Amino acid sequence: MTQRAKTEVEEPEPGRHSDCGAVAETAHRGLSAAEVAERVARGEVNDVPVRSSRSTAEIVRSNVFTRFNAIIGVLFVIILIVGPIQDGLFGFVIVANTGIGIIQELRAKKTLDSLAVVGEARPTVRRDGVAAEIATSEVVLGDVIELGPGDKVIVDGEVLESDSLEVDESLLTGEADPVVKKPGERMMSGSFVVAGGGAFTATKVGREAYAAQLAEEASRFTLVHSELRTGISRILKYVTWMMVPTAIGLILSHLFTLNMAGPEAVRRMVAGIVPMIPEGLVLLTSVAFAIGVVRLGRKQCLVQELPAIEGLARVDVVCLDKTGTLTEGGMDVSALRPLGDSDPVHVQQVLGALGESDPRPNASLQAIIDSYPAVGGWRCTESLPFSSARKYSGAALNGPDGESATWLLGAPDVLLPAGDPVLDEIDELNAQGLRVLLLARSAKELDDPEVGRDVRATALVVLEQRLRPDAADTLRYFAEQGVQAKVISGDNAVSVGAVAGQLGLPGADAPVDARRLPADQEEMAKVLEQGAVFGRVTPQQKRDMVAALQSRGHNVAMTGDGVNDVLALKDADIGVSMGSGSEATRAVAQIVLLNNSFATLPSVVAEGRRVIGNITRVATLFLTKTVYSVLLAILVACWQIPYPYLPRHLTLLSTLTIGIPAFFLALAPNRERARPHFVRRVMRYAIPSGVITGTAAFVTYLLARSYYTGPDALAAETSAATLTLFLTSMWVLAIIARPYSWWRICLVLAMGLAFLVVLVTPWLQSFFELKLVGTTMPWTAVGIAVVAAALLEVVWRLVGRKFPA
Repeated sequence: MTQRAKTEVEEPEPGRHSDCGAVAETAHRGLSAAEVAERVARGEVNDVPVRSSRSTAEIVRSNVFTRFNAIIGVLFVIILIVGPIQDGLFGFVIVANTGIGIIQELRAKKTLDSLAVVGEARPTVRRDGVAAEIATSEVVLGDVIELGPGDKVIVDGEVLESDSLEVDESLLTGEADPVVKKPGERMMSGSFVVAGGGAFTATKVGREAYAAQLAEEASRFTLVHSELRTGISRILKYVTWMMVPTAIGLILSHLFTLNMAGPEAVRRMVAGIVPMIPEGLVLLTSVAFAIGVVRLGRKQCLVQELPAIEGLARVDVVCLDKTGTLTEGGMDVSALRPLGDSDPVHVQQVLGALGESDPRPNASLQAIIDSYPAVGGWRCTESLPFSSARKYSGAALNGPDGESATWLLGAPDVLLPAGDPVLDEIDELNAQGLRVLLLARSAKELDDPEVGRDVRATALVVLEQRLRPDAADTLRYFAEQGVQAKVISGDNAVSVGAVAGQLGLPGADAPVDARRLPADQEEMAKVLEQGAVFGRVTPQQKRDMVAALQSRGHNVAMTGDGVNDVLALKDADIGVSMGSGSEATRAVAQIVLLNNSFATLPSVVAEGRRVIGNITRVATLFLTKTVYSVLLAILVACWQIPYPYLPRHLTLLSTLTIGIPAFFLALAPNRERARPHFVRRVMRYAIPSGVITGTAAFVTYLLARSYYTGPDALAAETSAATLTLFLTSMWVLAIIARPYSWWRICLVLAMGLAFLVVLVTPWLQSFFELKLVGTTMPWTAVGIAVVAAALLEVVWRLVGRKFPA
């Protein structure tokens, strides 16, 4: 929102036209303190909950009441009834996992909520004749709310004052053209101001407002499209379908074919079902996102939609607005060049009067105001605020000598005809990266649609832009990561190209004037893919350019801070707004850089790549277990033999080869480029790994069945098969942990050491019912695991070459 200090409402000077930005002749003083208190008591407050995250109850509910928690909960209860507690250890693991998920998401919620307060819009409300910024939730029915360029209309109302007020209602109606608002006309919440200013009375607040009725259920914590989430949901759906027939087949074969006792049959059935469930995969995805939010929050980056972390990591084109992104918001007047026989003193006075005529100057006009303050004797009778679509502003001024004239200030190449000799001088200045505005006099009235035609050039105002010191490094980072940067600006193309060239952007030496872009989307996309710098882009063109790039299969991120960026931000795959940007841009963006630093973007990309790369790794671990569990259940049913494991065995193996390692691997640094087709890339490794692991364990089990005899044979067979399964699973972990670092090696070795402790500690042997008998079968089990490990190495290399994702 435009920052305005707390001010008294002033009566306009005698004869000063309200169109020049003064408060209306009969200034609306707003509600009194007593009237505000009365409305608050009646509940007429703007109480729509604007949250940056889910409530605590929703977080707990979403982590506890899941499909697989319900399945595992039922199996846990069954084990508590029929078997020893050690066969129910998987239940305690789920409780711990759920607790971790809740704690991490609550941490993320705390971070999001605190950052949302920092970035929250504060409308300027007039009460007792004093204009002051208040919280959105403190607005009451009947409040007088002031508006300026970029301000979002937060409640429904009726226009009281209009200073060439133009409102964009496209987010509500789909109509792209701004609507001129006059006193008495309706204002709809959810629209935003693109030009001019004014004030309106709140007629509907809270849930009665138009935008609130459209999106009552929407909060800022929204699970937008995420390939990770969608892929994991698809995998879980397939697993659910496999579980039911497998469970039925296992229980029937153990009860009726093998004539096993009921409790023992149930325990073997549970052992076959539980490892099929990749229960920790959903948890680790949520935890990775949540920790990403906390990490970025420490860098003053507000992620309004969690999967936006993933989304920005997937983009291959980032569209940058020059002003406020590559350059800082402020500017300095470096030169004033009168044209023809123009008097420099007179030109300076006109510029000072133009600055005084606009109560909400943009960065360019503010630089002029700072250099040329207003002098007495000038009077504004009518004003035309700057618009991104027009590219100029203006005012009708009466000078000290009583002469009346219409003055315009804006883009020279818009106000002057092609071929005008003044444009050659301007091109030279633009080539130096300077911004040039033309002061021109028009013979037409300010409200004439043709006021910008046939003007008389009076002077050139040369502005120096301040480059962001970190912009060059950020552009270099994107180039190294294979992300194309496209600078899209409303400024002169040559000037924008010069600025981009100073920052080292490839292709900056061939800027494109957007007024010459083809209207056809396909043709526009060809030009956009070839070019890197585009100037004189209108707000609607920015939106069209995003759509054209998306039509070519690009994932597009758009950054911006001005109201002219809103439509493009909304349509881009990921919208990134500066914290100092207009309220409208912050409202539609998924990511808000509260520190206004473009250099924060690489951190977001890196965080997204860490999440995507690590979840892909650990998903392979979890789904390898699912595959070998399904395979073992099928093989056992076909051979009509008892299931080789008890739940306690698989809980131990899952914890050591998947659960603990996956937690650390999911949070580790990872700079791999984000790639699409998550499910395909995971399953191409998980299926062969699961088949090899399951087959190796089953071969050991069959050999052990022919080797051991006697009443304790099944326990010895299980122990041998468990050893093979553990060693082969550990090799899968060792492959996934690559490339190795000291902590990854320590992690793998620690898991192996933990299993060894179980094997040699008597009470742990008894607890887990895991004791190796003799030396022949244990060494056979090791030998089979070595063969399986060699096969895994060969298969992983073949899959990587023959089936690239």
